Amino acid sequence: MFRHSQLETVKAGMAHPAHAAMPLHARIQRAIRQLIIDGALGPGKPLPASRALAKSLGVSRDTIEAAYVRLHAEGFIDRRVGSGSFVAEMTEFTPGHRLSQRDALLRHQAPNLSKRGNAMFRSGGVHDTLSPRPFSPGVPETRTFPLQLWERLERQVRREIGTQALAHGDPQGTEPLRRAIADYVNLERGARATADRVLVLTSSQQAMMLCASMLLDPGDGIFIENPAYHGARKAFDAAGLECVPIRVDRQGIVVEQILAQPRKAKAVSLTPSHQFPTGATLALDRRLALIEWAARHQAWIIEDDYDSEFHYAGKPTACVQGLDPHDRTIYIGTFTKSLFPGLRIGYVVLPPQLVKPMTIARTLLDGHSAPMAQLTLARFMEGGHFGAYVRTMRGIYAQRLDALVDLVQKHLSDFVEPRIPIGGLQMPCLLTCDLSERAAIDAGRRAGIELLGLSALHATGDAEAGFLMGFAASTSAETEIAVKKLANAFRTVAKL
Repeated sequence: MFRHSQLETVKAGMAHPAHAAMPLHARIQRAIRQLIIDGALGPGKPLPASRALAKSLGVSRDTIEAAYVRLHAEGFIDRRVGSGSFVAEMTEFTPGHRLSQRDALLRHQAPNLSKRGNAMFRSGGVHDTLSPRPFSPGVPETRTFPLQLWERLERQVRREIGTQALAHGDPQGTEPLRRAIADYVNLERGARATADRVLVLTSSQQAMMLCASMLLDPGDGIFIENPAYHGARKAFDAAGLECVPIRVDRQGIVVEQILAQPRKAKAVSLTPSHQFPTGATLALDRRLALIEWAARHQAWIIEDDYDSEFHYAGKPTACVQGLDPHDRTIYIGTFTKSLFPGLRIGYVVLPPQLVKPMTIARTLLDGHSAPMAQLTLARFMEGGHFGAYVRTMRGIYAQRLDALVDLVQKHLSDFVEPRIPIGGLQMPCLLTCDLSERAAIDAGRRAGIELLGLSALHATGDAEAGFLMGFAASTSAETEIAVKKLANAFRTVAKL
């Protein structure tokens, strides 16, 4: 029989909250296994008869038998007909080895990561909000998405291709979706794309990581906008690149600063359609100057066109990639903002010479994107549903932006000045009162409201204090409630 302490250990393992979802026999098996590993049950020691142990633990004999069968299959015990069950002899392992005090301390210290691993860990990552709060930036409306239509198209795909959808997919992406993406960006964004130049990925963030890893070496410089999208900067930092911040004004990135130090970096990262977070559009002459700089110095332009579908004033400017005759531009797009975040499909339009290297590199990350979702999206685009949906949401978002501007001017005019964007899913607001950015963000959080501070998006310390207010995911009525709550929160803090 087990000693009393061993029996109590098994009972404790049965009751452990972490094992609550496991079958009873599996919990007993794990507890006995740990006794063997710890050396509490040494090699050759007999285990209690299943009937006796069942009575001691208050379970059925079948439960104990099931636990013993698993222990025997794993090699922890031997079962001898007519003799019983015994702890197995393990010649290469000495049960009961205890960690030294030093080893135990090291076990709880920070992990011994690589330089790149440390950089990725220190970055804090890029977190998507599972349940977005009011004003969370970059979050689209999902409640109006035509889910029944999507499900119907998905059923069509399943009927037509059957179990092929369950197999591995093309690492570059399914041909129908690549063709649909090329047609779309050519028509709507003025791109120069063909299906064979499109690489389908899970997100624009994955595209950034691929570019950082494949185009530059650790220590190489990359020009970034200042302020910049934090996900891009974190990707470049994690790759060991030297980010060289370039000021942004009302016409986008100040190209003169790049031309004044042309060899300081081998690439530039841009959000030219709606600069993140200012909302500025990169002027045409600056686009052309950057294209010439990249061609002259064999540098790369990484163009993140993350929400270009949502432009509210006039027709959007053609993408940089479409203006570049030298094939030095990598164009990044995503369906996360235009459709819904759970889709997890982004893409890059690549220069021909980068297609094969980037596709091979992609196989080292996650192999391929899910074929079923790709084929359903391709059908959604081919049927004209994507264009129709984007047009509808563009009108809705424009109305929601107008409502937010009116509400901010009415209820928050003592605290902020809105900078009304011509596109995108969020509006920058500059603080015009004595309230600090940190105090404003904390006040909003206590009121259940999420504000992204502008200071954290700047590489230098001369940022104007303020925050972003996402407006796409909330109706005008929901926005009004949230703005009033925020105004009350600010007034409460201002009185302190």
